[in-house]
Amino acid sequence: MNNQIESICQAILEGNMGGVQENVQSALAADVPATEILQQGLIAAMDEVGYLFEKGEFFVPEMLIAARAMKAGLEILKPLLIDSGVEPVGKMILGTVKGDLHDIGKNLVGMMLEGAGFEIIDLGVDVAPIDFVDAAREGVSLIGMSALLTTTMNNMAVTIEALKAAGLREKVKVLVGGAPVTQEYANSIGADAYARDASSAARIARQFAVLRENQT
Repeated sequence: MNNQIESICQAILEGNMGGVQENVQSALAADVPATEILQQGLIAAMDEVGYLFEKGEFFVPEMLIAARAMKAGLEILKPLLIDSGVEPVGKMILGTVKGDLHDIGKNLVGMMLEGAGFEIIDLGVDVAPIDFVDAAREGVSLIGMSALLTTTMNNMAVTIEALKAAGLREKVKVLVGGAPVTQEYANSIGADAYARDASSAARIARQFAVLRENQT
């Protein structure tokens, strides 16, 4: 592996935002392709972050710091990736459901997914079902909904019903998560998947993206 790429990976694991930026710039100056920096540096590092989290060696604060460091490098690469015509792995809508103003978990999921190569459309918090529907009309194939309150969880079910009413349910995969959400609840409302944390959300989203690509 290129020395600069190794340094980028290490800086992300350490949550060293300045180090990521410096090494991304250094790699570009050494004519390392932006796609290589993205795949072997940023995405590979975030895969390792997810692995360490699932092993219990990283916790949410470490994940968040690493994701922020990764995002700093991604901001440098984005214009170059766009100019070179690189397509994202997929597009995903994220939002905290109606009545719920909590966004830390959602934001971490968004950063992990960006680190996995996704384009994220973040609708924010207190998102009404119709707002998810309107965003889904733009051809997005993945929707992620978050809830931290038991009193707002039902709005996940309401949103899925709104997608059905709009004729969009078969066109999107719905992923749900949040502290009170369980696999059983996800099954009961007809969601396609449940993610217990940001790392599993990124992994599941990538699986859906690969499945979609194989079907086209």
